[in-house]
Amino acid sequence: MSGILSSVDQRTQLVGENRLELLLFKLNTHQLFAINVFKVKEVLKVPPLAKLPGSHYNITGVATLRGMPVPIIDLRGAIGMRTMGPDEDSNLIITEYNRTIQGFLVGQVRNIVNMTWSDIQPPPKTVGRANYLTAITQVEDEGEKKIVEIIDVEKVLAEIIEYDISISEDVLDNELLNQMYGRKVLIVDDSSTARTQVRETLAQLGLEVIERCDGLQALTLLKEWCDEGKVITDELLLMITDAEMPEMDGYKLTHEVRSDPRMSDLYITLNTSLSGSFNEAMVEKVGCDRFISKFQPDLLVGVAQDRLRDILSKK
Repeated sequence: MSGILSSVDQRTQLVGENRLELLLFKLNTHQLFAINVFKVKEVLKVPPLAKLPGSHYNITGVATLRGMPVPIIDLRGAIGMRTMGPDEDSNLIITEYNRTIQGFLVGQVRNIVNMTWSDIQPPPKTVGRANYLTAITQVEDEGEKKIVEIIDVEKVLAEIIEYDISISEDVLDNELLNQMYGRKVLIVDDSSTARTQVRETLAQLGLEVIERCDGLQALTLLKEWCDEGKVITDELLLMITDAEMPEMDGYKLTHEVRSDPRMSDLYITLNTSLSGSFNEAMVEKVGCDRFISKFQPDLLVGVAQDRLRDILSKK
């Protein structure tokens, strides 16, 4: 099973080129599901699990992997289906999201497919807001085209591990609050949960948040403003973008913004659950101003305050 994943170095070559790899799996149904390979550390058969009294009902147990306890989440139950429980066909997908390691109990793990972000589409609006999908796509499987549902893992985790939007007293600069009030921030993220986390954090500063679900939507908005003669840096304090999104990822979005002289001075922060060391290199490559890993309210506030201080110092 370990051979299903290529090396991290090989996979990272795709990121920044508006491409991704998806790990396909099933949840004991005919439907195909997927998550981004880049967030997967390993795939393995289910080892013995220890029960964790008082834990969330979708945590099946804890696995000890190389001496480290890893909580195991029943993914089928976590997305609103009947719980699965481990059996002989079960596998664990060990992932790293938002600086935490967790395993997802799934059924059959199929294969990895190489895609472009333009092949990834938002879920249909008719599925409603309560769904656990961040996107959908189509792949060739067993001789026919099949829909793949890409799981919004951040939403799954947020419902199991409550997030805290409180800001530390030593981080908040009260002298800046009057200057901060009413300024606008553009948030670009395909996860509604991630957008909510950022919006609720920045609202405490009096910032007005504009949301877009992918890089193409954000770029379209910025170009419309430019065509109307608006100065982007007057409209926005900064843009906070995820790395991985349908249609256009955050790296491509940043590249497009930097390539257009009408908006090239926009302050851009990459806010992502991907690994820090890799993203620091990508930030330099595509021209982001800052990188912060999700979800850290103090860092979000710090970025906004630093940006405002820089603007005020130049007046």
